[in-house]
Amino acid sequence: MEHTITLTGHGVRLVPLATEHASALAALVDHALWAGMTVPLPDTEESMTAYVDAAVRTPGRAAFAVLGDDGAVRGSTSLHELVPSQGRAEAGHTFYGRTWWGGRSNPACKLLLLQHAFETERLYRVGFRVDSRNTRSLAAMERLGAVREGVLRGARIAHDGSRGDTVVLSVLAPEWPDVRARLEARLG
Repeated sequence: MEHTITLTGHGVRLVPLATEHASALAALVDHALWAGMTVPLPDTEESMTAYVDAAVRTPGRAAFAVLGDDGAVRGSTSLHELVPSQGRAEAGHTFYGRTWWGGRSNPACKLLLLQHAFETERLYRVGFRVDSRNTRSLAAMERLGAVREGVLRGARIAHDGSRGDTVVLSVLAPEWPDVRARLEARLG
């Protein structure tokens, strides 16, 4: 869905995802980085433009480009499956260039997304779905305080045709103060 939300803090700026970001995003992805994703690898400007266009057109999805303070495109993330009447959304469709792995970008983005979800949108639940083979992302979700709810067996087909399990995690509104404190402590 098209939106005008911009979120800023801790060295990152989340801006509405647009085709102008496609070239920079395409340069960040490769087969190993994209492992477990369910859409084909968008490693050309043309295929990333199609990915961006689809993200922007998806109802209930607020897609963002992640920019650094210097304006460099670091990756993309989204709030999706947004159902305000039910007080829920999911955070995902997230990827960063390897330069920003293990740094401040992901915790900063999660803080901004969750803060927007819980404090601006007044949601009760933000969920996460992660391919069970993506141990790096699972560890990041658990480090921020997301609660593992279960595993959907054989629920996803990756872009390479392999079938994998989906781990479902969430943060609920009563847990948000603790999660926020953890993220703020990590960001110093």
